[in-house]
Amino acid sequence: MKLVSRRTFLKTAATTAAAAAVAPGLSRDWLGLAYAGTKGYFESEFGITDSLCQKVLAKALSKGGDFADLYFEHSISNYVVLEDGKVNQAYSDVALGVGIRTVKGDQVGYGFTQELDENAMLAAASTAATIADSKGKGVPAKFASLKLEDYYPLKSPLTLVPLESKLPLVQSINDKCFALSPLVIKVNAGFQDQQKRTLVVTSDGEKAEDLLPRVILYANVVAEKNGRRERAGWNLGGRRDFSYYTPAVVEEVAKTAVDRAVVLFDAVQPPAGEMPVVLGPGLTGILLHEAIGHGMEADFNRKNVSTYCTMIGKQVAEPFVTIIDDGTIPNLSGSLNVDDEGTPGQKTVLVDKGILSSYMHDKISARHYKVKPTGNGRRQNYQHYVQPRMRNTYMLPGSATPEDVIKSVDKGIYVQDVANGQVKIGEGDFAFYVSQGWMVENGKLTNPIKDINIMGNGPKMLRNVTMVANDLQMHRGGGGTCGKGGQGVPVGFGMPTTLVKSMTVGGVKA
Repeated sequence: MKLVSRRTFLKTAATTAAAAAVAPGLSRDWLGLAYAGTKGYFESEFGITDSLCQKVLAKALSKGGDFADLYFEHSISNYVVLEDGKVNQAYSDVALGVGIRTVKGDQVGYGFTQELDENAMLAAASTAATIADSKGKGVPAKFASLKLEDYYPLKSPLTLVPLESKLPLVQSINDKCFALSPLVIKVNAGFQDQQKRTLVVTSDGEKAEDLLPRVILYANVVAEKNGRRERAGWNLGGRRDFSYYTPAVVEEVAKTAVDRAVVLFDAVQPPAGEMPVVLGPGLTGILLHEAIGHGMEADFNRKNVSTYCTMIGKQVAEPFVTIIDDGTIPNLSGSLNVDDEGTPGQKTVLVDKGILSSYMHDKISARHYKVKPTGNGRRQNYQHYVQPRMRNTYMLPGSATPEDVIKSVDKGIYVQDVANGQVKIGEGDFAFYVSQGWMVENGKLTNPIKDINIMGNGPKMLRNVTMVANDLQMHRGGGGTCGKGGQGVPVGFGMPTTLVKSMTVGGVKA
């Protein structure tokens, strides 16, 4: 048997699903150490010392620039998919590399490499340095490690969870879905886990390490009744330990997926037109994220693209509306101990009692606006540069009850879930498909609805919020990924039951 070095193994190993099952001769201790939460992971496993980082940063700033940083990443992801009662996919992937950024004003020079040796990193740093053309800048004599909170502690490394423990989850989801309704004819169930190790080293003299877990358990269901088919799905996850998936959680995933499919057989299309829209708690936070949140990301405002670019300090909603973007909520998909440029996780109030109080900043926009970074500097992986991105975005609860909000509507719709949205960031115009919802007639929920779109304008929708209930829910799904500038990052969102007094509903002609 050919000997494999520890470093080579960590660079290429397909972990629990593959390594443990396919290569039984390899030590599981290696995997356990690889994903332990100890400091100095990149130094001990890949030889990334402070002196090496100083050399690379010096090269990145060799032609000047305001600052530079290094972003090291080692991620291992596993996927198990069951369809038609059989596991038809089980695979893993590994990402290892470093991204090197040089910043001058709002210009970014960027290079990356998959090879963590000195020559490769210096070559990537030389590429990043081309953004500047002046006298070289010095680098710190030493780096201080940031003290960080832990918003996603692990009882055990995910990579030590064997494939044998994951298969019963997806098999159980499959069996439960079929058992819950005779209308179910097809089930697709899956489990995904990822452990992402990062190290950020900056020319400001700071360094920060993080271990980011992410898990998703999901079910997609097809049901059939009288020759008609309906589809729906559900998932639960986030930055959680494997022990999160108790029998009760598995039952919730299966039951919610089946209920969401079966209810559609009774769905109708509401009349089209302008009408009051009640946004249900939790999932409708997608609308807040897409139609309003993106407009508060600082890069869109710095470039005068967003409609909010002149609105700081001005009223954008009623005084009972407060909107927050928060990286500190335990175990949610958008939570961050530290962002991807070394700013510790924090909570940012965007709209404070109706007044636009802050944008979401990375270091570039923070320098532009002369404020502190808000911890929103994020990237998909080491091959991408940082952008201001949302984390967990939500509206604070109000004083009304959910029943009061629904009772206040004579004729309108209740939106439970939206999907397939399109948003124009500049204007704030949006259109979303309502995948789950209800008619509201005479203050009561009546028939389920389907196959409609809601359309509007984000800033206008925010001004039209007239009631907010006391039932804030954060969505606990693990699959929420936001796309921007060709990059996807995991995010979270939440909403209390909220009344928008008027929105365009694309139903049938009355």
